[in-house]
Amino acid sequence: MPLFLCGAENRTQVETLLAFRVSQKFPVSPSMMSTKRSQTQKMRLPTFTQKVLLEVPSPTEKDWSKDNIEDYVIKDLDQGVDSLPQPYRMINKLVNLVFDLAWELIEERDTLKESESDCIQLTIYPPLTEVQLNKMPNCMAISQDYVFIGVGKGFFIYNLYNTKRICTWEKLKVDVTSIWATDLGNEILIALLDEMGIIRLFYFYKDSLFLIKAINEVEDTSKHNTCVKMAISQGGDFAAFLLQGVGDVWLDVYKLPKESWLKEVEHPQVTSNAKKKARQTQLDMNIYFRGDIKLSFPVPIMKIKPPKPITGTTFKSPLEVFAKIEDCYGLGSGQNHFIKESQWEHQAEIFYTSYRKFLDGEWEEEPLSSATFHFLLPSCLTAMPAEVRRSPSGVACILGIHWTRSHNFFLYSLNRTLKDKADPEGVWPCAAPIVVSQLSCCSSYLVLACEDGVLTLWDLAEGFPLGVVALPEGCTCQSLHFLKYFLIHKGQKMFPEGPVKSQMKCVVLCTDASLYLVEASGTQEPTISMLVERPTKHIDKAICAVAPVPTLPGMVLIFSKNGSVNLMDVTKAEVICAFAPPRSYHLEVPWEPLFVVSSHHPCFLLHGGCPAETEATTDNANDPWNSVFYFNFETYPLLENISKNCTIPLKDLVDDKVFSRVLPLEERCQRFLQKSFQTLKKNQMKGHDHWARLRKYSLILQKENTKKFTPGTL
Repeated sequence: MPLFLCGAENRTQVETLLAFRVSQKFPVSPSMMSTKRSQTQKMRLPTFTQKVLLEVPSPTEKDWSKDNIEDYVIKDLDQGVDSLPQPYRMINKLVNLVFDLAWELIEERDTLKESESDCIQLTIYPPLTEVQLNKMPNCMAISQDYVFIGVGKGFFIYNLYNTKRICTWEKLKVDVTSIWATDLGNEILIALLDEMGIIRLFYFYKDSLFLIKAINEVEDTSKHNTCVKMAISQGGDFAAFLLQGVGDVWLDVYKLPKESWLKEVEHPQVTSNAKKKARQTQLDMNIYFRGDIKLSFPVPIMKIKPPKPITGTTFKSPLEVFAKIEDCYGLGSGQNHFIKESQWEHQAEIFYTSYRKFLDGEWEEEPLSSATFHFLLPSCLTAMPAEVRRSPSGVACILGIHWTRSHNFFLYSLNRTLKDKADPEGVWPCAAPIVVSQLSCCSSYLVLACEDGVLTLWDLAEGFPLGVVALPEGCTCQSLHFLKYFLIHKGQKMFPEGPVKSQMKCVVLCTDASLYLVEASGTQEPTISMLVERPTKHIDKAICAVAPVPTLPGMVLIFSKNGSVNLMDVTKAEVICAFAPPRSYHLEVPWEPLFVVSSHHPCFLLHGGCPAETEATTDNANDPWNSVFYFNFETYPLLENISKNCTIPLKDLVDDKVFSRVLPLEERCQRFLQKSFQTLKKNQMKGHDHWARLRKYSLILQKENTKKFTPGTL
């Protein structure tokens, strides 16, 4: 046995051992066999050997048949009559098992070596700089030229250009788990979520940091509600917080008085000892925490609860059902119906009888419902009151929300107060429960991914659906990511300067780690193409996260479970290069990469990772797992030209056939008429010149003919 185990590491030794075992095969001792049994073997020998066709086998295993491979192996003739006695039979089975496991390991290593030899060696770029922290980073966000890093008991603010720390706020007793940063123009709104589920809003203005309010903090801990998720509208006009209480969940929506905040920080109303307080609350050399200035609190406008389970009707006639629906708002939610309670009970009984064997047994307690919500701009797709349609341009006026295990996407008007009844103004029903929804950064496109793998693409700006796409069978959407629209001009991927309409590209990461590209263009049928197939052999190469790069056209960052970070070109489905820290790290299992990609700068930040078996010390700034690495695309030779020359003016795309299809209809008509007029004018000029030449030639011929037939020339 030891000799066999040692030989399993070497393919040649294993093949030699296989030949030895086949020739020997634990022969039975002659003393244990009778003369009669030997005669029986001789009598059965011809029948046994005739099973195999006598021929010279191929010198390589690749040519051997896989259907009945046992017929091509030299067999032990004694085993045709006698089996090994115990304990030799058990030993033989164990040796065979070990041999098979070793052979599988050898084949797996050979396959890995072949795949590595076939793979193109990628260029791996190191980070530009390393930011060492004195605490473990838990979350990151980027806004304008600043990086916000949530750590234990607070957060840090760094300058994105020189990676210098400019602010430190550490006044909590627990760790920060999530952080958001929203650009308000010259100011930044920061939202901080800690381990206790308390959400805090900060206002960052020039050289000052202000605490606005802790949204769900209460003195009585028995009434404490936990914040699970939050979202801020584009421009910072509204905010929504998903809260959980004792067996209940709901969504609180607030209107943010950002105009009042700006006035209050520019003309502060402070006490007489304001300078003393400011000196005591100095956070860093340039930043002050202004606790002496109180800013206006957000104004609650709506509280939304999950839809109630559909039960039997209380209406006595269909007319009462239609009378309940006011102005068609809420039509499609399924709440107003004329199905009796007895009908529901009858259907439930049929269902339970049909699937009794699957339903019987202990069931885990169903978790509380969660929600995904988005702030939408005005659109002709939604039927809203007139005052909502007159909202300022670029200001959100609709809240779209869907709950877990729900088929419906609800639309709520934001033009209301807390006293108004929180009923949806619109409902978009789907054929299957919605699992993922995503809104583009420009708020023009929305994608709803259902449980059956069907994606519905909506153009909110133009007011029509772009199409419906089905993922391959067995695939379910895990996450959706919009790409900034680009086109290929003279062989290069470029961003058009002006806005384009009804053009959408997004990547879809499925639960089986496969990656797809979905494209939609106007009234044309949307297309779907595979970028990365599902891994079958090497699970460590499975994709765990995807992030588009807004500053590089057609590029996405792919994070794998083995810790690799690759940059992929979606037009070719090829990996361009890779990024890696200067030293290796022990990653947590499963690895959830902590990173953030800038929307306006060609860079991204990546946390180096934390060893799962080692506790991180929070006071040592030199700990490798307390480092955040800064990657700048413009510093790498392969990406430098792509990053700097990726925008093209509209005037250079006038004659581009691909770009002409993405222009608005009015501009396309105008360009068509101008081109037609110019062509007609050129044709007229050509025709005028042609008739002028003909007249000239005719005059010359007339003169020559006149000379020939004059009396003087005869």
